[in-house]
Amino acid sequence: MKFLLMIYTDQTLLDALPEGEYDRLMKGCIEKADDLREAGVLLDSQQLELPHTARSVRTRGGNTQVFDGPFAEAKEVFAGFNLIEAPSIERAVEIAHSFPWSRFGSIEVRPVRDFAAVRERVGA
Repeated sequence: MKFLLMIYTDQTLLDALPEGEYDRLMKGCIEKADDLREAGVLLDSQQLELPHTARSVRTRGGNTQVFDGPFAEAKEVFAGFNLIEAPSIERAVEIAHSFPWSRFGSIEVRPVRDFAAVRERVGA
C-alpha cells in the first residue's frame, strides 16, 4: 500500500538551529531516503521551495482569484513529501518517525487512494 508522508515545518524552529545543523540533518535525510529507495520502500520524494514563492488559485461562483503564497495562514507549512510503499499505516508511521522533521513541525501520514480503481469506477 502507498502512503504519502507530508512534511510540515515551522521555519522559526529551523531558523533557530545552530550553524550547519540544518545541513547535517538534511544530509542524514538524503542518506536515509537513498537507503529506503534502494530497499524499494521510497517511491519519490521532493522538497518544496519556501511558501512566499507559492501561488494559490481559488474559484468560487465562476470567479477565479490568484493569491501570492499559500492561502491558509499557518505556523507550520507544507515543506515536502515522501511517497512510500509500506505494508501498513503503522509501518508508514515508523518510517515517518525515522526522519527528524517531526521535531520541527509534523509529518502527516496518509494512505494514497488507488486511483486506478477510481478511474475504472468513473469510466475514465
